Amino acid sequence: MAKVSLDTLKSAFSEQPLGPETEKPLPEPKIDAQGRAYATGKRKDAIARVWIKPGKGKTTVNGREVTTYFARPVLRMLLNQPFQVANRQEQYDVVCTVSGGGLSGQAGAVRHGISKALTYYEPALRPLLKKEGFMTRDARVVERKKYGHKKARRSFQFSKR
Repeated sequence: MAKVSLDTLKSAFSEQPLGPETEKPLPEPKIDAQGRAYATGKRKDAIARVWIKPGKGKTTVNGREVTTYFARPVLRMLLNQPFQVANRQEQYDVVCTVSGGGLSGQAGAVRHGISKALTYYEPALRPLLKKEGFMTRDARVVERKKYGHKKARRSFQFSKR
């Protein structure tokens, strides 16, 4: 093994800048020909395809108004969370198609898709949305049923006699 002097090591490492000056440039926005950003969101068994474009804040889910599709206010609040965190309320129109799962999973999938589409449209928002946890796909899914059990963990009732 060859010996390397300390001066040689210092000169080799001094060429590379250290610290926060080495920030990466932001990626280019991913916008299609119609001026929209597209993303796919997932939660439980639900999959949402989401398109956002600048507008007045109108949200359409499966061709219906968001207030009729997601009737519960809690589910509509989930959809607005990425816009509130990014301070972009009523600046983007959202069109999405969602399938699979129940309403709660579908609302979570749409929120995940909106967050991803926002970062594709404005890459500077990614650290803000990631910090709030909107960019992470929630991996919790229903546990499978096991044989010899009534449900995933529930056993049949034990009978002594």
